Amino acid sequence: MPFQIVINIFIAIMWMFLSESYEFSTFFVGYLLGIGLLFVLQRFIPDSFYMRRVFKFIKLILLFIRELILSNIDIVKLVYKPKLDIEPGIFTLPTELKSNFEITLLANLITLTPGTLSIAVSEDHTKIYIHAMDIPDVEQSINDIKETFEKAIMEVTR
Repeated sequence: MPFQIVINIFIAIMWMFLSESYEFSTFFVGYLLGIGLLFVLQRFIPDSFYMRRVFKFIKLILLFIRELILSNIDIVKLVYKPKLDIEPGIFTLPTELKSNFEITLLANLITLTPGTLSIAVSEDHTKIYIHAMDIPDVEQSINDIKETFEKAIMEVTR
């Protein structure tokens, strides 16, 4: 991936020199041309097209914003109920993530989502212990996290 970024920046700088204009707009046009060239010539480059990771990262951010809004709505519904009818608890989330960065990112996304809190990561880094404010179905909660955050993190990092 860094190789493609270097090539793309080189193309942008060459575009600036050929245009004899040293402004940001010229660099940006050259950068866009470089992205287009790398996309067209991607079958000759051994790595995958690096902009795919950028799009998947944006998708992860949008997913987090969506989950943040939905969980805020759920928390507001729970708080304003006349009778507090919740089932708090701690459950174990088995994870397929391998690197420390991936596990830390998942734990932080879980903690930043209202109603859940990452408590600890197991010694072998295969489980995350999570406290949830309301967990009527533990298996459903595990599947929700695995199908949203964990899947998106694996798309970005692998």
